[in-house]
Amino acid sequence: MTDRATTTVAGAPDAPDAPDAPDAAGDLTAEQLGTVHLIGIGGVGMSGLARLLLTRGIRVTGSELSQWPVLAGLRALGGTIYMSHQESNLDGVETVVYSTAIPDDHVELVEARRRGLRVLHRSEALAAAMVGRRGIVVAGTHGKTTTTSMVTLILQRAGLDPSFVIGGEISEAASNAHHGSGEYFVVEADEHDRSFLNYRPYAGVLTNIDSDHLNNYGDLAGLAAAFEEFGLTVQPDGFLVACADDPGARRVAELLRSRGRTVYTYGEAADADLRLTDVTTSAAGVSYRAWLDGVELGRLGLPVPSAVLALNSAAAALVLLRQGIGLDAVAGALASFAGMRRRFELKGTAAGVRVYDEYAYHPTSMTTALHTLRALAGDGRLLVVFQPYRLYRTRQLGAELAAALSLADEAVVLEVFGPGEMREPGEGGAALTAAIDLPESRKVFLPSADAVPGEVRARARPGDLVVTMGAPPTSLLADEMLAVLAEAAPGGPGAGGPGGPA
Repeated sequence: MTDRATTTVAGAPDAPDAPDAPDAAGDLTAEQLGTVHLIGIGGVGMSGLARLLLTRGIRVTGSELSQWPVLAGLRALGGTIYMSHQESNLDGVETVVYSTAIPDDHVELVEARRRGLRVLHRSEALAAAMVGRRGIVVAGTHGKTTTTSMVTLILQRAGLDPSFVIGGEISEAASNAHHGSGEYFVVEADEHDRSFLNYRPYAGVLTNIDSDHLNNYGDLAGLAAAFEEFGLTVQPDGFLVACADDPGARRVAELLRSRGRTVYTYGEAADADLRLTDVTTSAAGVSYRAWLDGVELGRLGLPVPSAVLALNSAAAALVLLRQGIGLDAVAGALASFAGMRRRFELKGTAAGVRVYDEYAYHPTSMTTALHTLRALAGDGRLLVVFQPYRLYRTRQLGAELAAALSLADEAVVLEVFGPGEMREPGEGGAALTAAIDLPESRKVFLPSADAVPGEVRARARPGDLVVTMGAPPTSLLADEMLAVLAEAAPGGPGAGGPGGPA
């Protein structure tokens, strides 16, 4: 294994600071940030950063408007949470952290710059926390969260106690962030706002490149160029792992190799460095034969369905095998991988109806997830409750979203979740519902989430599988649906399962 690499910090795009503010990034470490205030601390990415900082002994405050479940855990770690956005929240603060979702005229952001406080994008603050650690950064349109989680679990299985920040909770750890004692620091990198270009990892992972976030990139070529730039952020003595089965990732791999960079590939392609063959998937999980540099490693498997997860596991395995992590640790961690919150997550069973939660919101990942869920439904019907995530995506990919939803037997569609976006006449959830290729009686648009549990109760019958899918608020509906289904069952509350009535 090579000597430990350090991670430096690059300035975030479109993140202006007050002229007299302290150094925005540079080579700052997390401990040099002082008291840190996070605007919108309840978000998935921000809450993970907050947890990481708190467990490092750094004083953290934050502001929110909704009582997200994650806030209780942050308070228990010593975080101060203000349930409002106002100037006084910044008293005693040295660094203010924001995400791209926070507008430039936000009251706390404006006040921070007026006071000359250090103002950092979330990615800059996270990069500061990575300084001095061996960074592994996972990027790609699909599969980032699961791949990052698998990398983390393998390192934990090997006894290396990594630090990590992930865009979802690992089911086994029930956490999306941790400050570890080991040298590794694993991060899920988000491309939607170019912030994934702010890290300087020792090892990078590129799962795939698919049309998304074109409001920022213009077209697929612009998006691909950003992923090429991501590949070049990997330290020269490090390496990139890329999917040989994905055309976009393969092109990035070829480009980097032409520039003298080290790249390893994985996939079912014949020329992949880590090759998968004989992939089999069922309700019990997925497994495959793994070959590294032409030598068979044996059969690897996960107790979670979906052939896509096989590819994710191969990416995680390759990035760590190339750093000397043993095959036993890799195989053992994958065999025990319990999945992610909001990734094929069984929330419970009531009245003979299974209820799953799934984060997929892009048509490609939705299609994959719905095919897998249909197989799990068996002889039952598949009902999907979907909330589109962002108006720009619904605009650009409306036909593809409708085609994915047409794979279900019945579809319940909510209004688009797009904070800060303006909906034009004739677009949104109602228009998407009309485009779904299902009979009118088997699809419905509901402008209010409050009506969803009753709608599902009226449509579902024993043996069916219901999945809540899409934007984050949909994850809050599963428990309500289970309760309503249980009440309607003969004899009252009945037949449970994880999270459901017993």
